[in-house]
Amino acid sequence: MPKGQIRKALSGFYYVQDGEQLIQCRGRGVFRNKGITPLVGDYVEYEVEGNNDGTITAILERKNELVRPPVANIDQAILVFSTKKPAFNPILLDRFLVVLESFQVHPIICLTKTDLLSEKELQEIEKYKANYEAIGYRIIETYKDDPNLLTKMIPLLQSKLTVLAGQSGVGKSTLLNTLMPELELKTGIISEALGRGKHTTRHVELIEIAGGLIADTPGFSSFDFDRIEKEELTQCFPELFVLSESCKFRGCLHLKEPKCAVKKAVEEKKVEQYRYDHYLQFLQEIIDRKPRY
Repeated sequence: MPKGQIRKALSGFYYVQDGEQLIQCRGRGVFRNKGITPLVGDYVEYEVEGNNDGTITAILERKNELVRPPVANIDQAILVFSTKKPAFNPILLDRFLVVLESFQVHPIICLTKTDLLSEKELQEIEKYKANYEAIGYRIIETYKDDPNLLTKMIPLLQSKLTVLAGQSGVGKSTLLNTLMPELELKTGIISEALGRGKHTTRHVELIEIAGGLIADTPGFSSFDFDRIEKEELTQCFPELFVLSESCKFRGCLHLKEPKCAVKKAVEEKKVEQYRYDHYLQFLQEIIDRKPRY
């Protein structure tokens, strides 16, 4: 049975790369009956039917998967966040980081438009950058017509399946255009009134760049926490998780429990207050979430 990888999903068709061939396939009806959806990034078995048409007969075991955007077998995610127009949004970044941590997808933070910052704004961004690097996240900075962009990006992309994610208007398409000019992706026009970009990407597709694959995904503004339980949230904040080992009570939620190592670290300014505040906000969202049946 021939095997390949789904590189694009569009209008009910799945385009499977098998060596040099790209086979247009449909999923078996049994997938639908079992509530299984093939995802871009899936390794699959397929049967050929006619000229370059086929049917996906089996989906091989996934390493991981995201629901929104729908991509499987991801090695890493580059979170593209602008520092201006739209302004840097740390709570949205933390939301993305938490969900990626929950799916065990390695995140890299890419800050764009740093050339637009005033001296004061740059100092503020440098503080955030130092905070996230201290936690252990890798950060790269770029700007329009950055001559060193390829040097920064290519080593990160080789032999990896990378999800490129972030709000619309932050520079994702511009980044891809620079990496691979022949793509000529439409760059979103920033809406001044809304302070965000218009959605320009309509489907998920894996694009071969620099010896790896990038999944460019439809514009979206956030991930949600529908697959994270309240007891698991601390694990998605690496600096809090390390401290939680010293909490008096196993399963401490770092709210009102006595002898909580996380709260003590926040009071002693060993943990950034905004990170703890975001943890509390996300925890409340999970607690308030409607039960799933």
